[in-house]
Amino acid sequence: MGFGVIKCTEQRMELIQIDELILKKYTDHYLKLRKIFEHTIYLIEAHHPDEISIEAPFFGKNVQSMLKLGRAQGVAMAAGLSRQIPITEYSPKKIKMAITGNGNASKEQVARMLQNLLTLKVLPKNLDGTDGLAAAVCHFYNSGATKAAKSYSGWDSFVKQNESRIKQ
Repeated sequence: MGFGVIKCTEQRMELIQIDELILKKYTDHYLKLRKIFEHTIYLIEAHHPDEISIEAPFFGKNVQSMLKLGRAQGVAMAAGLSRQIPITEYSPKKIKMAITGNGNASKEQVARMLQNLLTLKVLPKNLDGTDGLAAAVCHFYNSGATKAAKSYSGWDSFVKQNESRIKQ
């Protein structure tokens, strides 16, 4: 399970943490679910997030894998809901589109763009962490935290809206 924590101040993002919870060592699926729940609660208590974003389940070729992924996502969501934190889901395509401008971008392309956006010195070996971070950055872009630049119909419009910038 990859995750990323960002701090948003007005129109700026700051990376707080990127990491992943390694679950391969556990063979019991229910134990994995418990670990996801506990780690999500730990992250909530450590960082006190205002909101949580998560990648929505997607249909793959293996139905069993999809069911397991859906359970894992549900457990993470339950942890957030147990602390009354709003949760927003984004499709993988929407996340990729928000980060790279291409809904079919590869994991590597998303990771490189995040590296540039947040000036990450090193990318994690496994890109699950950047997947989690990408969901957070996508939410930042889609939550209204960023404001569209002013638009002007012409020079006169610009001058009228920026009188304080004009030197006499």
